[in-house]
Amino acid sequence: MADLLIWALLFVAASILIVSLQVLKVIKIFIKESISPSPFATAEEKEKFRLLAEQREAAEKDKPSIWTKLMGLKPMAEEKDLMMDHEFDGIAELDNPTPAWFSVLFYGTIIFAIGYMFNYHVFNWGKSQEEEYAIELQEAEEARIAFLQKPGAGGPQINENNMEQSTDKEMIQKGAALFKTVCTPCHGEHGEGGVGPNLADEFWLHGGSAKAVFKTIKYGVPEKGMVAWEKSMNAKQISDITNYVLSLKGSNPAGAKAPQGKKD
Repeated sequence: MADLLIWALLFVAASILIVSLQVLKVIKIFIKESISPSPFATAEEKEKFRLLAEQREAAEKDKPSIWTKLMGLKPMAEEKDLMMDHEFDGIAELDNPTPAWFSVLFYGTIIFAIGYMFNYHVFNWGKSQEEEYAIELQEAEEARIAFLQKPGAGGPQINENNMEQSTDKEMIQKGAALFKTVCTPCHGEHGEGGVGPNLADEFWLHGGSAKAVFKTIKYGVPEKGMVAWEKSMNAKQISDITNYVLSLKGSNPAGAKAPQGKKD
């Protein structure tokens, strides 16, 4: 309601301003005529003014329009001079010149093509689309790593590039609690393996270092059915699970699954 009232007041103010300007214009004309009244024209002068107006109007009609200039067209009155010698079925062809804008565009594309060829295929000053794509991927990766490693940047300070194994008991206990909640359905209660591989031996499918295990948990292995836990856990929780998994090495739980992958 308040917005509607404001718009109404603005409309009224604008209307008052326009009316005020018109009144001011009328007052100026009135003052001017009061000081030096305009003389009335005689019949001869009126006729002279009429003839001049007709001449100006005829000149404006003969003057080519902006559209005619842009298209390079000739006036209808000059069509008879553009008529070509041959005609067919009562239809004659006009020899209209090529519009200036078309010529500029045509020769401009030729110049552009020559410049493009020298820039990308002769002197190799410019980069191809594949090169630009590779550079953008590299820049994005560098920016991602810098963001992850920058403290206080709003992103996690622990990531797959700086993860280090810890033997802190409290951290391992937290990891064990998380492991029991999210990992046991596939890897067993003690990491002995099930749907997923055995996590208590020395063999690893995707690397057994702290960084490799952290990365596997974070991004998952979609083609093998393991989800990316970065969407539901923060970096600290992934780090805790990583340390717990690493602590299982050599524990030899009962019913352990056969080794898979490479020894690490």
